[in-house]
Formats: sequence, structure tokens, C-alpha cells
Amino acid sequence: MPKKRENRGRRKGDKGHVGSIHCDQCGARIPEDKAICVTKPYSPVDPALAQELEKKGAIIMRYPVTKCYCVNCAVYLGVIKIRPEQERKQKAKLY
Repeated sequence: MPKKRENRGRRKGDKGHVGSIHCDQCGARIPEDKAICVTKPYSPVDPALAQELEKKGAIIMRYPVTKCYCVNCAVYLGVIKIRPEQERKQKAKLY
């Protein structure tokens, strides 16, 4: 059977087995290496208030929040794009 992608859509190589995690959007269980993880800074302070405080010299901490999505949710949320067949086998950064 022909392979659609060189890495079969996973990052494990020839490890054999990897653990599973839950998608943060839909809750589906997916392998760790197949999940699309996105890290974004999060500030618990309201942006308008943070801007005023920063003008006065206060330091507002931003915490990195990592969310892991299954492929379906990542496409739905626009984290990754669906590429044409010819581009799928090229090694390119997806996000």
C-alpha cells in the first residue's frame, strides 16, 4: 500500500510505542507524537489594565500555555492548513 506521507503523520520514527494524550478541544485520545501542540503566552491581567500598568513601570508576567490538538481540531481552528498532495511529502514547517 502506498504511503501518503513519509513519516506517516507522526514524529516517533522507529520508537515503537508512545503514550497518548487528550486533545484540548474535543477530548479525543491521540498519540503524543501525532498531536499538534501550540504554545502561546497568557496573561491573567486584562489587556487594557496591563497596558496602563506597563506605562507606570509595572512588570506584567505572561505565562506560556501549551495546548495540544488532534489533527481534526487543528485544521478546524486554523492552526495548520491542508496542503496539496504534492506538497505533503515535502519537509516544511507546518505552523
